[in-house]
Amino acid sequence: MKRKSLSCAVIAIVAGSAVTPMQPILAEELEEVAVTGVRGKPRSVSDSPVPVDVFNSEALESVSYTDTNDVLKTLVPSYSLGRQPISDGGTFIRPAQLRGMPTDKTLVLVNSKRRHRAALVEIGGSGTQGPDIATIPSSALKSVEVLRDGAAAQYGSDAIAGVMNFILKDNAEGGSFGVRAGEYSEGDGFQTTAIGNIGMPLGSDGFLSISGEMSKSDFTSRGEQYCESYFCLDKNNPIYDSTAGYAAYTEDPDFMEATKNASLEGDVVQPWGQPNAESARMFFNAGYDLGGGKELYAFGNYSESESDGSFYYRFPGNGTIMDLREEDGSIYSPLEKFPGGFTPRFFGEITDYSLATGLKGEMNSGLVYDFSARYGLSEVDYTLKNTINPSMGPDSPTSFKPGSLANEEIQIQADFSKELMVGLNSPLVAAFGVSYMDESYELTGGDPDSYAAGPYATKDPWGFCDSGAATAAGQAVMDAGQDLDCADLSDPVYTVVGVGSNGFPGYSPEYSGSYSRDSYAVYGDLSTDLTDRLFVQGAVRFEDYSDFDSELVGKLAMQFDLTENIGLRSSIGTGFRAPTPGQQGTTNVSTRLPDGVPVATGLFPASSPVAQALGAKALKPETSTNFAFGFTADFDKLNLTVDFYRIDVDDRTYSISELPVSTDSGSGSAYENYLALVAAGVVGAESIGAVNYFTNAFDTRTEGVDVVATYPLEWADAGITNLTASLNYNKSEFTSDPSEYLNEEDQHDFENFDPKLRGAFTAMHAMGPLSLMARANWYGTSENFNGGLIQKYSSVVQVDLEGKYHFTESTSASLGGRNVFDEYPDKDKIGDYCCGAIYPPGSMVDWQGAFYYMSLNHNF
Repeated sequence: MKRKSLSCAVIAIVAGSAVTPMQPILAEELEEVAVTGVRGKPRSVSDSPVPVDVFNSEALESVSYTDTNDVLKTLVPSYSLGRQPISDGGTFIRPAQLRGMPTDKTLVLVNSKRRHRAALVEIGGSGTQGPDIATIPSSALKSVEVLRDGAAAQYGSDAIAGVMNFILKDNAEGGSFGVRAGEYSEGDGFQTTAIGNIGMPLGSDGFLSISGEMSKSDFTSRGEQYCESYFCLDKNNPIYDSTAGYAAYTEDPDFMEATKNASLEGDVVQPWGQPNAESARMFFNAGYDLGGGKELYAFGNYSESESDGSFYYRFPGNGTIMDLREEDGSIYSPLEKFPGGFTPRFFGEITDYSLATGLKGEMNSGLVYDFSARYGLSEVDYTLKNTINPSMGPDSPTSFKPGSLANEEIQIQADFSKELMVGLNSPLVAAFGVSYMDESYELTGGDPDSYAAGPYATKDPWGFCDSGAATAAGQAVMDAGQDLDCADLSDPVYTVVGVGSNGFPGYSPEYSGSYSRDSYAVYGDLSTDLTDRLFVQGAVRFEDYSDFDSELVGKLAMQFDLTENIGLRSSIGTGFRAPTPGQQGTTNVSTRLPDGVPVATGLFPASSPVAQALGAKALKPETSTNFAFGFTADFDKLNLTVDFYRIDVDDRTYSISELPVSTDSGSGSAYENYLALVAAGVVGAESIGAVNYFTNAFDTRTEGVDVVATYPLEWADAGITNLTASLNYNKSEFTSDPSEYLNEEDQHDFENFDPKLRGAFTAMHAMGPLSLMARANWYGTSENFNGGLIQKYSSVVQVDLEGKYHFTESTSASLGGRNVFDEYPDKDKIGDYCCGAIYPPGSMVDWQGAFYYMSLNHNF
């Protein structure tokens, strides 16, 4: 059993009062209470020993988005979100970060209960597998609490960067509904959303609140026509070469006309932008007072969504569209199915549902209890269209079902708290509890054609040649008039092409299956006001996983009122995160850009024979140490909070840089990697150009500061303008040598690709029935590396504006725009984004342009 002890230096830590809400309302208008951060007893935000942002329904509704991911991105500067248009399942379930840490290092709670993970494991970077926050409709939320501090000792594995607690609406009557529609200034990406909530009584002592959301959005295209040195479709592009081999196609009018149908969407062969998407989501929250201080509760959700996005364009001669010799000796080309080449289109159907129920109350002894159980399932079912299984030749279909992924969790938990009178300045609040969790991750195989190794997965499948000479079968086809030439190694008889549905081969039986584990945990938490000015808290947690060693983590936090207007706070704690079953079991073959060129890349489980043959070791838990120090100050009407933090993570799980694979015996390590794949029994190893796997690659340190300021600006008889400014500085760096696992580009991008500075500045003003909102989203400079070249991206400011008019107290209409000045990040200048992309696809800076919308809302 591994134990990580707390530093003795913690004794000297002095801490202070907490951050105020980050929404643009006056502090005195609402006394915020947070249940997140201190176990056992809610505290007002101003008394919390750690920074907790509480966003009430007014703050949530002030954001023009309905996707909860985007709402958080707007309200919390240290929460970042990118758009990945070509990233397999990452196109549908967007990866996010809090304080520079991926979402699988941020614990997500709903009504203070753990939210189950999504089925998707990101195929690069940290291999993130966290909850899909988009499945929580913003219409269902009463408030959101964001704890920006490590809390693994209180809440368990995954709470390295912080905790987000989504509190559901609990109205027993009334409700609301609204509709919103909008479109980008480019004339695409039309979006419609309908939201609603209704509260109903359950008998005389209960409530049932049901919330729903339906949305639909069309794809966008922000790229240009495909043009690379190896194949260019734009004759007006300076790099177009009329003497290149591809000119035989691009100078052919019939081929160029056919390229208009190469992609199922867009007017270029490879569109870059948001996918088509539609969803229907529902949440319910219910409670019933049983009397005697006991309450029965339940909540849950059901969500269905479908999205589709493009993959990379397949052009003639790229290893997929190749001439092949059929059994009769004739020549077949996939151009017979796709005369202008093709762009695979990837579809994901996501189903997500959960149910949690429990009983809570207080015994006569003063012991508060909460017994709960929850179940959650996330499933992604894939479809791939507009593609082929190259190895099947002319017999290949053009649509496939590659398989599905599912993540399932069951948890039983008991939480207790009690106030103890032990002679201190105030009662000692003791909280403790136990939990048991069973989780599994399953890969279900696809249809046979999606992973089949057809005859053209090997050279000369029909036995026409032998040592450069024709066999009897070969001579027969030559006698029939075919131009077979066994002495010519470039003859199509020797061509080998890829196995499986091109773009995303299906899960074969050998790579399908279920990965499961169980764990249990015990925690304890003590907190009290030692004096009228000093609050202290200590927590410890022991967790044991069936697939890893047990772990003991702890945390100390303190809050000290220096004066009536100035407070100090600090915390120190240890944490850990066990690799999920999905990270341990996921496998994938997809097209990636290790050197700016599309290459079929295989991702294999670290414990698999394939990865082991390449030097991988089984994954182990990440461990962390968090330190935070901050202060809050009230200067008349100005409220200011500043929080510094440092997060050290050891043995960080990360995907290694792609290892090249080649069938060329003179290619050194690339050929050795190919031989390792063959020895491990990988079907279609000849068509894989690179491989990677997840490993505990290196240690990192993330440092930063959050600043939040609010100020009410009074205008005599014209009302008050509420101003909010929030700023985050975040820097991540390696504290061990990563060169064994990451190449120079990946090392540079890890530390420099995301802007280190991010700010949001909001002004809200009401004048009778009219209210106005202006928000400036500021992204600092960043850098990108490619082939020894570094591009520095300029800072970007994107401005949102909205006007809302209340026709009655219950009915209002809004008109607004996001990024109204149509600002984009800098275009690529160093050739890192191929195939028509002109903006950094994975950037947290939105590159869709201006978006305008209108909405209508009614409360009843």
